[in-house]
Amino acid sequence: MTKDIVLKRIEEIGVIPVVRAASADEAVAVAEAIGEGGIPVLEITMTVPGAVTVIAELSKRFGDQVLVGAGTVLDPETAGNCIKAGAQFIVSPALNLRTIELCNRERIVIFPGSLTPTEVVTAWESGADAVKVFPCSAVGGPKYLRALKAPLPQIRLVPTGGVSLTTAKDFIAAGAWALGVGADLVNTEAIRSGDRESVINAARGYVEAVREARATLSKSRGTSV
Repeated sequence: MTKDIVLKRIEEIGVIPVVRAASADEAVAVAEAIGEGGIPVLEITMTVPGAVTVIAELSKRFGDQVLVGAGTVLDPETAGNCIKAGAQFIVSPALNLRTIELCNRERIVIFPGSLTPTEVVTAWESGADAVKVFPCSAVGGPKYLRALKAPLPQIRLVPTGGVSLTTAKDFIAAGAWALGVGADLVNTEAIRSGDRESVINAARGYVEAVREARATLSKSRGTSV
């Protein structure tokens, strides 16, 4: 799958579930539930035991049906291992220019983490496909994102931290290109207890929240979605 297609699919869905599962089987169960809810995207964090192997297993199992990415990637060496395992996008909580360089060279989507305006601009000018704003909730949530977006309308921003069904619409209205969502959506406890329906419903809720927020934003601008 080409880089442009990966970006387009993530943009269309508008949600990047951040998975911190305890095993490959649990990650598969999460992927199936979230996918049934309308979000065929997964970010497997490096905090998952055997994360690179999990990425390889998920990539083989789902093929192009699910976008499998790697999260909490801190260096180019880890990024390279994830790419070899089949990761179609790389996400980091921090800004590492060598990781951006590697992903650009390999034609793999990269979302580095940044917080300040200087970091955001540096990440974008260095070749980031979008910039993960983390931890967004710690510095004002949607209000902070809106403040960043005002002078930087050209930069795709992905707020992570503090994103929930309650705040999702506010983040989209503030200019989020997509949302990074953790435990509020990726409820591994529910999966373990057999309550996959709650995860499916949460995914549907996020899909609808993004759709409604974008429609409202488009209407206010006098455009169509």
